Amino acid sequence: MIDTPLPVPSHARVRSIDALRGFDMFWIMGADDLAVAILNRSHWTLAPALTAQLEHAAWEGFRFYDLIFPLFLFLVGCVLPYSLDKYRATPNRAYARIARRAGLLVLLGLICNGLLNFNWPDLRVSGVLQRIGICYGVAALIVLQCRVRGQVAAAIGILLTYWALLALVPAPGGVAGDLARETNLAGYLDRLLLPGKILEPYYGFGDNEGLLSTVPAIATTLLGALAGQWLKSSAAPWRKVGGLAAAGCACLASGYAWSFAFPIIKNLWTSSFVLVAGGWSLLLLALFYAVIDVLGWHRWAFFWIVIGANAITIYVVPRFLDFAHATEFFLGGTARLCGTYGTIVLLAGTLLAKWLFLWWLYRQRVFLRV
Repeated sequence: MIDTPLPVPSHARVRSIDALRGFDMFWIMGADDLAVAILNRSHWTLAPALTAQLEHAAWEGFRFYDLIFPLFLFLVGCVLPYSLDKYRATPNRAYARIARRAGLLVLLGLICNGLLNFNWPDLRVSGVLQRIGICYGVAALIVLQCRVRGQVAAAIGILLTYWALLALVPAPGGVAGDLARETNLAGYLDRLLLPGKILEPYYGFGDNEGLLSTVPAIATTLLGALAGQWLKSSAAPWRKVGGLAAAGCACLASGYAWSFAFPIIKNLWTSSFVLVAGGWSLLLLALFYAVIDVLGWHRWAFFWIVIGANAITIYVVPRFLDFAHATEFFLGGTARLCGTYGTIVLLAGTLLAKWLFLWWLYRQRVFLRV
């Protein structure tokens, strides 16, 4: 994912944003598998319910793991007011930088999907980094050109337009408002227009990072940008915390209310999903900001900051660096001695190996900037 879209002066950094990005990436690094392995071997009454929260909802609904990607897009937006502010008077200076970063993210995403295999018919064109690149690029242009009211209007306009499209425009042969996995409009457009292969793991009848569903994801990034504007304002620190929390509760209430007419579906990134995910993102940011930046409790956050400082690195590197193999080499014997808990040892070891790799990069001040 994206670390800093444009350079941010050190005095302007909000540590809670870096830490929350690291917390988010921690689950992608393998903490989800480790937590599930621990829960599966426990006798806790709540273990099945907690395990379910570490899986995506099958279609409708919202679980903790459905928050991971929108939270990251939200955080991409959070840093935009800091990184773009100096370009507001001369926006032409920023256009090439925005285009380069967006383009490189899309290219890196295609490489992660197997672009260098040159097997075009089986290439998945959509993906996480591709969506981040597009959302970053469009949101950055909106933030650069519009003040807060314009950004609010853009976000609301996107959510209402997307709702109208899915509610009023039927896929050929279908009916308006059909949000079923097999027959929704977004999936139809993916099958019709998306190059490459649509794969079953990404819901099969469309792509969960497909064409039309990327549009409301821009609103997710704009919600983050608005949160960043609030953090950058001259408001008192605890007032900022209260404002973030209040906005989070308002988004949650609006999203769940809207879900009765427009269900929460992550694969389609419905407008109600944007609001619910945005609400939880705002509440998490309020918590991290209060603890780290207002109360000044920094030390515990170092673990997360190390991850957040090189988020894009740890997303890409495991595709060609086998941390699990290295862990098996060093801890395989210990894992076998641990019997049924050996899987936990190996998963924890792999997670630790990734963190130590990031810590070494952090100590060397090596950061992958896209």
